[in-house]
Amino acid sequence: MAFSRFSLALFGAAMFSLPLASLQAELPEGIVAEEPTTGRFVKVDEGYMVPYETTIPGTDVVFEMVPIPGGTCKIGSPSTEPGRSEVEGPQFEVVVKPFWMGKYEITWAEYEAYMAIYDVFKSFEALDMRTVTDDKKVDAITAPTKLYDPSTTYQNGDDDKLPAVTMTQYSAKQYTKWLSLLKGQYFRLPSEAEWEYACRAGTTTPFYFGDDAEKLEENGYYYENGDYTTHLVGEKKPNPWGLYDMAGNVGEWTLDAYTEDGYLEFAGKTLTVEEAVKWPKSLYPRVIRGGWFDADASDCRSASRMPSEDEDWKIDDPNFPLSPWWFTTEPATGIGFRILRPLDKPSEKMKRLAWEMDVDSVKEDVGDRLDEGRGAEGYVDQALPKDIETMKEKLRGR
Repeated sequence: MAFSRFSLALFGAAMFSLPLASLQAELPEGIVAEEPTTGRFVKVDEGYMVPYETTIPGTDVVFEMVPIPGGTCKIGSPSTEPGRSEVEGPQFEVVVKPFWMGKYEITWAEYEAYMAIYDVFKSFEALDMRTVTDDKKVDAITAPTKLYDPSTTYQNGDDDKLPAVTMTQYSAKQYTKWLSLLKGQYFRLPSEAEWEYACRAGTTTPFYFGDDAEKLEENGYYYENGDYTTHLVGEKKPNPWGLYDMAGNVGEWTLDAYTEDGYLEFAGKTLTVEEAVKWPKSLYPRVIRGGWFDADASDCRSASRMPSEDEDWKIDDPNFPLSPWWFTTEPATGIGFRILRPLDKPSEKMKRLAWEMDVDSVKEDVGDRLDEGRGAEGYVDQALPKDIETMKEKLRGR
């Protein structure tokens, strides 16, 4: 059986050197005890949140996280903002706790590490290893099926530093669950309010770089300079908090449902992040933020919102039923995501809401595919890389 470079590369997690707190207990990754003398940092009770890079366990793939300070922010745009849509209002205020956010959008190097787990789960199944028993179900994920037509998903290329695209929100959420259980940390998609808060980085102008849309060319890829394709992450200027490609390149999934009345139910209120999430009750539309490589400048503003259109984005899908993991049609060729890691430990309810699919149609579809052998399911924990090595040895001994 053939395996990708990610499913077989077992380099182990790179250990990030961290100072010790006064009680000599190891601090969490991304926190140091002493105030840094250079670079950005966020002071918290535990110490200082700092930017850090870390490795996906079992691979040599590195990703970077950036600290975002807590604070308050007005979400949405004022009625006087040029290019504004009615669904960007009325404005409300949100109170945000500190978190880390992906410095870049998730790249193909990162997403293909997740895609590779399909072959791994199939091999475990063949060898009767790591069976998903009832007590393991809570930590189980599904892996995307093999691409029917890779040219669609990879039409913009598959360079390791290109942002990954065309995945459904379900796939993006399963990625965050896979990464969380693999690393023993908690990652998820940002809520819409968290995304806008991080994008604005303390600004109140239409763009995080000001009012002048002509400066977008220096900060992101959009219709005027996008050349109808994705571009390597990090090529343009970052926002004030060190996040790249928050305006243009690819649109980014958030947790929220998109409603035509905008923020009407929140008008004039001050809410926590948890209170401000609009948890979806239907497959679509859901909120995508940040514009994309073929978007107008006004659609790359900090408050701009884009609704998902699952049926339209699968028009070219030859599968029946349509894939729960992949889209095939523009603008999904410009839709990806970035991840968030909160400082505070989440509740189990929040974890499950952020990781699992929330509509019965997708649950049933995925279940049917697994029953028919067209999908792959397995549980994830920090022992997975070691068990993959054991699996490889067994296959070599056959």
